[in-house]
Parts: sequence; structure tokens; C-alpha cells
Amino acid sequence: MAGRAQVRAVVQEEERPALRIRRVDAIGIAVPLAKPLVMSGVTVKNAENLLVRIEASDGTVGWGEAASAPTMTGDTLGGLLAAVREHLAPALIGQNIWMRPALCRALRKRLVGNPGAHSAIEIALFDLCGRAAGVRLVDLIGGAMRESVAPMWLLGNATPEDDIAEALAKLREGFGGFKLKVATKPLDTEVGATLALREALGPAVPISADANAGFAPAAARTYLDRTREAELQFLEQPLDPADLRGLAALTRSCAVPIGADEAIHSPADIERQARRGLAGVSLKLIKLGGISAALEASAVCERLGLCVNVAAKIAETSIASAAAVHLACAVPSVDWGVSLTHFYLAEDIVKEPLSLGAGVVALPQGPGLGVEIDERAIAKFRAV
Repeated sequence: MAGRAQVRAVVQEEERPALRIRRVDAIGIAVPLAKPLVMSGVTVKNAENLLVRIEASDGTVGWGEAASAPTMTGDTLGGLLAAVREHLAPALIGQNIWMRPALCRALRKRLVGNPGAHSAIEIALFDLCGRAAGVRLVDLIGGAMRESVAPMWLLGNATPEDDIAEALAKLREGFGGFKLKVATKPLDTEVGATLALREALGPAVPISADANAGFAPAAARTYLDRTREAELQFLEQPLDPADLRGLAALTRSCAVPIGADEAIHSPADIERQARRGLAGVSLKLIKLGGISAALEASAVCERLGLCVNVAAKIAETSIASAAAVHLACAVPSVDWGVSLTHFYLAEDIVKEPLSLGAGVVALPQGPGLGVEIDERAIAKFRAV
């Protein structure tokens, strides 16, 4: 009965009395990671993220988040703040929150690109609508296909020995799969590290690898040929996103499924990459511009028979991770797992961070995102 009531609440959303937006805040935060994460081309030590706070006339508040990602989306923290403060926020003041789809379409016409800013705004609007209606975000986007997700752990240490030690520790904590950052060390070292990780974890634990576009075509082929015994679940973004010819040659020459991350910013990108033999994609809210676009992208993946990994950017707080969990619980499948990145932060900005229990993170059950903000923590990590 509760599920039917939630569906009725969503169906009747447009019939509700208007609830107007009276304030929109864009807040920059810089939260340190528990330890640096090494990826191809960058070492991440701090999470420099945009928070969006939208307040309705009755005092209800919704929150959204987007990580800066200069090498992935082009969004810097300064650019994200300016996009919201100067372009998007003024257009929201006085608007009815129940007109969310129309509002988001109008905002995209007002400011082209800037997917991180659009994503943070849309998450905040979903959170606000969910809290005002008393329903979970997932129930505003079609309902849950699953009630929990099993997050993988990302490995990106300075040495292979550190990766193995961390993987074994996280396996004991309940993480059931791992993604190894590669294309950061000499090729022989990468091959040896991958094989050593498989030996340490045993044959049953899923392992994938992520090159963050750091391999040349020949290096990618060599890496895949020499790590066959590791039985990688997939290799993510081995080549430059623009190298479609190299992608086609690689998918023809190797048995390991190839996924795309940095190359995917729209459903059209998915179609284009799939024609070159792509096996799956990583869906990130900051790349696609929000939850609605990510749902559209997941539908394209289902139609094309592509595997899906739902991922947050390194690193986002439990606000964005909660949005990723709601998305991952709503899409048809998450064949390639879920990457939640609040686990890598030294501290979080919600009162009860999303936790791992029995190998899974449960879908938050409260209204909207289902997480409660710690305003003092935001003040502590506010970027100047």
C-alpha cells in the first residue's frame, strides 16, 4: 500500500498547490581525501565540489552536489559556482518546484554545457520535491528495481604492494569487487601488479581496470594480452576518447570487454562508441548533466545490450553518493557494479554517511535523497 501511495503522489505532482523557490545558494567545499588517489594524469588529494541548496517558500530545503572535473567535464570549482550564481539561480527564484522537468529544460537553454552545475541543480530539485512530497527520490524517477547496491573499491596507490594490502583490508570490510587504476606506472609494473592482485584476491573476486584514457593503443593491447590470467571483468577507457579507430581495433583484437567513461557525455556518445565494439559504459551524473539524462542514457544502454557501471566522481560526499544510489537502484541493470566515492573522504558533510553493511549500501529510505546535512561540517570545509 505504501508503494501505491508513493506512485499516486508522483502522478499527482503537477496537481499540487504551487510551492515557490525563494532562495538558491551555491557553496564551494574542499574536503580532504583520507589518502591521495593516483590516476592517469592526476593525483587527487582534495575533493573540490559544488553544493547547491534550494529553499522553498515553506522552508523545505533540497541539496545537490557536483564535483569539479577539469580533465573530464571542463568544470572547475570557480566555474561551477559562477554557473549557478550568475546564470541558473536567478532563473529559479519564484518558480514552482512541481514544474521541475520544465525548469530543467529552461535552464539548459539558458546555459549550454556546464553539466556539473545542471546536475547539482537537478539533484537539489529532486531532493526538494521528494522532501516536500514525503517520497524517496527513486520513487520520483519510476521506482526501485533494487533496494541496495554492492559498491566496488577503487585502488590507486603508489605501489602494487600497497594496492594488494588495501584490497585485502577492504575485502575484510565487505567490499566484493575492485577496480585497479592503471596507466600510471611503467607497463611491466602494471602487468605484474594486475596479476599479483588477482593472485592475492583469488579467482572469485571481480577485478576490473581503469586507464583513464592513459594508454596508447599498442600499450593497451600489450596490457590486455599479458594480463589474460587476471580475467578482468572489463578495462575502462583505455584510449583517448577521440580515438574511435583505435577503439574499434582494440575491441576486435582482445577478449576483455572494453568500457567507456571519459568518452561518454550524452546518449549520442554511447551510440557512437557502441558502433566501435564498446561493451559497456560508466554513467556519471556530472558528465551527463543530471539524473534525467542518466536515465535516458541507461535506456540507450539497455537497447544496445551494453553493460552499465554507475559511478560518482572521485570524490563526492554522501549527497552525490546518495543520488548515485537512487540512480543505480532505478536503472534496469548495473552489470558492472557501482562506484561510490564518499568512502574515500577523510570526513563527510552529512550526519550519517552512507554505510556498507553485508557488502551492500542500502537505498536511503527517507524523503528525497534520504540523507541529512551537517551544516557545521559544510562551514568547516567551505572553500574560500
